[in-house]
Amino acid sequence: MASSGATATDSPTREMPSHTRILVNAGCGAKGGSVVPAMFEHWRQLRVDVDPEVDPDVLADITDLSAIPSGFADAVWTAHCVEHLYIHQVPQALAEFRRILKDDGFLCLIVPDLQTIAKYIVDDKLDEVIYESPAGPVTGHDVLFGFGPAVALGYVTMSHRCGFAPSSLLRRLQEAEFPEIVLRRRPSLELAAVARKIPSASPAERERLLADLAL
Repeated sequence: MASSGATATDSPTREMPSHTRILVNAGCGAKGGSVVPAMFEHWRQLRVDVDPEVDPDVLADITDLSAIPSGFADAVWTAHCVEHLYIHQVPQALAEFRRILKDDGFLCLIVPDLQTIAKYIVDDKLDEVIYESPAGPVTGHDVLFGFGPAVALGYVTMSHRCGFAPSSLLRRLQEAEFPEIVLRRRPSLELAAVARKIPSASPAERERLLADLAL
């Protein structure tokens, strides 16, 4: 995912009332293509993507979110985006996510679960269809290296350039100085991480957030 800098047409970050809860959807994809949890239904969503064809509110690589002020977002949602970076770029992206969060904000990050997908390699089933997606059948090869049909059409930013197992994802978030991190394994061969800038006030508060995120 090559960095093209960050631009915000008509400064969408300035249009939001201070009382509005704000979700930054990083790597949003096409409108209607990114499904976020129901808890965000009444939040103001700021869509960020490196692809101008998806008409994002902010055109930016996630390693450079300079168009978004520090302490701007109540939450950052990024699903199936970080794995499109090279591994040396991941700390930059996590630092940007942390920077744009409010002090009581949180990051929800979802990536392919390579520990789970590894069994398809061990069993020599790399090219077998694992599940059907809206874009078509997905194989183990697609999960590892990026959705082949999209890459074949020239969407090279859909290639996967890094990957994570639970311990490696946890370590990256710890290095990004998130003091509270919870990992959950999802049934769709995904790892989900919820990372907060400050720890939850109580275990009950933490569990409520996880429930609201359907984790």
